[in-house]
Amino acid sequence: MRRQLHPDASHVADTLIARGHHGVIVNQERPTRTAAAAAAVLAVEIGAIIRSLVFLLDDDPVLLLISGAHEAHLDRTGNRLGGTLTYASTSMAEQVTGQSIAGTAPLGHPTNLPTYLDNALSRYPELWAAGGYPDTVFRTTFRELVRITAGLAIDVD
Repeated sequence: MRRQLHPDASHVADTLIARGHHGVIVNQERPTRTAAAAAAVLAVEIGAIIRSLVFLLDDDPVLLLISGAHEAHLDRTGNRLGGTLTYASTSMAEQVTGQSIAGTAPLGHPTNLPTYLDNALSRYPELWAAGGYPDTVFRTTFRELVRITAGLAIDVD
């Protein structure tokens, strides 16, 4: 049975299409709310899963797109970005993205958040990201992700 996309996922699909991506977002029958769960459902390496996380760079929200295979080193990554990097609260993350933290997509937010991509994602020919609502995903590549997010690739470890 095919489920209709939640309005948040539909908005992400529209944003993807507007930026030249095919815009296909898939509703998963099983939960994909963590990198490990998404990797298991999609039968891919955990490193090919994109985690879209909101941080504060000093006092300003930024989006880091991080490989599911590791965590960002806050001190080193903050230094690379020229400030102090801390985790944003759940409420702040949901406010600035307009999406649930369990389904935060790398784009489709109310404002264009400064976006930084984990260089480790470039090791995978195919990547999977949340589609703007829990248990929705879309496929992309590193090169396409840089383009559609207008992001900057950095080392986060």
